[in-house]
Formats: sequence, C-alpha cells, structure tokens
Amino acid sequence: MQIIHSEDHRLQDVPTEFYRGRWVEAFETPRRAELVLAAVQRAFPGPVLAPRRFGTAPLLAVHDAGFIDFLATIWERWEAETGPTPAYPNVWPPRRSRMIPTTRPGAELGRYAIDMSSPVLAGTWQAAQSAADCALTGAALVDAGAPAAFALCRPPGHHAGRDYFGGYCFLNNAAIAARAFRDAGAARVAVLDIDYHHGNGTQDIFYACADVLTVSLHADPVQDYPYYAGFADETGEGEGAGCNLNLPLPWGTGYAGWGDALSRALARIAAFAPQRLVVSLGVDAFEGDPISRFRLRGADFADIGRRIGGLGLPTLFVMEGGYAVEAIGDNVASVLGGHMAARG
Repeated sequence: MQIIHSEDHRLQDVPTEFYRGRWVEAFETPRRAELVLAAVQRAFPGPVLAPRRFGTAPLLAVHDAGFIDFLATIWERWEAETGPTPAYPNVWPPRRSRMIPTTRPGAELGRYAIDMSSPVLAGTWQAAQSAADCALTGAALVDAGAPAAFALCRPPGHHAGRDYFGGYCFLNNAAIAARAFRDAGAARVAVLDIDYHHGNGTQDIFYACADVLTVSLHADPVQDYPYYAGFADETGEGEGAGCNLNLPLPWGTGYAGWGDALSRALARIAAFAPQRLVVSLGVDAFEGDPISRFRLRGADFADIGRRIGGLGLPTLFVMEGGYAVEAIGDNVASVLGGHMAARG
C-alpha cells in the first residue's frame, strides 16, 4: 500500500471550535493525522511518500476560479484588517441577497463559508494545497499501476463544493483526484464516500456529470450535518441524472444496517463499471466517535475494506473524518488491510 502524506497539515491547527452553541476543544486536529500515520506505518512498513506539487490547474478543474483566488488571498486581507487571529465570517448573505463583491474580508468569508468549523489561518492555503497534492500524487501512482494508494490528506475535503468550504474542508481532495483520473484517460470514475457525514461537496461538484458516479453512505441529513444535502431523492441532474446515489441512515445504525447499504453501494458501482475508484475514507461511523451516532465496531472496518477490495478496481483512498482519536489509526489501517487482503 503506497502512503502519501505531507507535514504541511500541521499548518491548520486551532485549539477550539464552535460546536452546538459552545466553544469546545477542537475535534479536527493534527493529532488525528499523526495517529493514522503511525498506525498505517506499523501495518505497512515502508517509505511514506511526500506529495508532488501540481499547482492550481487540477484545483480549477473542480472548483470555481473566484473561490480558489479567495482561498489563496483571504488570509492576507484578513490579517491586514484584523490582525493574526483566526478568520471567521462576520455575516452570511441572507436569502435573495445581491451577491456583489464587498471590500471587507469578514463579509467575503461569509460568501464562501457554510459554517463556523473551518477558520482560515496563516497556513490554511498551504495546508489545503498540500492535501490536494497528496490526493493527486496517489492518483498518479494508481495510474502508474499501483493497485491501491492511501492519501493521508489533512485538511479533509468532502464538504468543500465548487465554490464553498466548511466542515473542516477547504479543497475537495477526493473530487480533485477523481477529475485527475478522468483527465488521465479513465472513461468512468466512481467516488464512494463512507464517512459518517454526507459528502455534500463531492455531490455538488459532480451532480451534473455522467462520467463520475458519486455514492455516499451517511447519517440522515434530517438529523445530522450537513443537513441540507444527502437525501435519497438527490440522484443527479442533466447528463448526470442517475449518477448520484445517497444512502442516508438513521442514528443508531449498526453494521448490519450499514453493511446492507454498503452492498447497495457496491452493486451500483459494479454496474457503473468504472476504471478507477476513489474512496472518501472517513471512519467516524465508529461507535466511539464523539460527534457521530452510528455503531460500527473496530472489527467491522477490516470487512469494509475487504468488501471494497472485492470490486477489483484500482483504488485511491483519501482520508476524511474520524474523531475518536485513540481508535482512528487502527480503524483506518483495518480498512486498508482488509482491502489489500481482498486484492491478494
């Protein structure tokens, strides 16, 4: 298993976050990636690869140019006005607003941010670019013949849409890799998102695409984040009609129900017959996760990897969520190990 990781992830580091009306100790921290890296190195001894640099062209293949320019420049504007404090929106545009560019960075943050989870820091843009480069490096390795690769991306990415960020995500690493696979010649690519939360950004990016199938298993958005996307009747539009499958599940779902949904997901992917598979690998469906409400156990994750490996597809795993930090590394390593065992 090829592993790609960048130490630049440490540049996105805040001690607290605003969660359900309170400032609490941050859930999405550098320690998550450190524990995952340690566990996968124990499971798969060998070199950890630093990412290649790909520039902004692959980012612009899935994100709007104005959004990319915003992410690249907002910190300097914020710091000049406010000082070196984490950058949060001070207003969100109300419905039916005139979306005219403003001169104030706090207002522009509200144009693009969907929540309060993802402050911009001095190193956010570098960290986000490096995470995308990890995914792109993994995609290049798979295109070069590796049966699988693991991009240990941080910040994660699946909540970042064409022109918005949030949910700890700034650039959509999985979507960037999927588009890179297409641009390298794969006629069809599938993205399987097994994070507890719906991959709303990935859906947004590919919703009208016929060449990228997006499939997501997640908590019912009536009950949980991101709330306004991820419903079963969202199946794609235009040329992409039928190319988006959402499998929302209620709080308290254990592996029996979750595994049934995975069977539906894998059957749909097999019918689509993609040449490449991208897995948005969140392990926050784990029963001990502090911000999630599914009941998967540690032993279930190896079976998940085995079943995904049964598709026999060249596969890129891209790290997303998982906040039970004492178990996150073992759960990720179990998925990867199960996948390798299935692939032989």
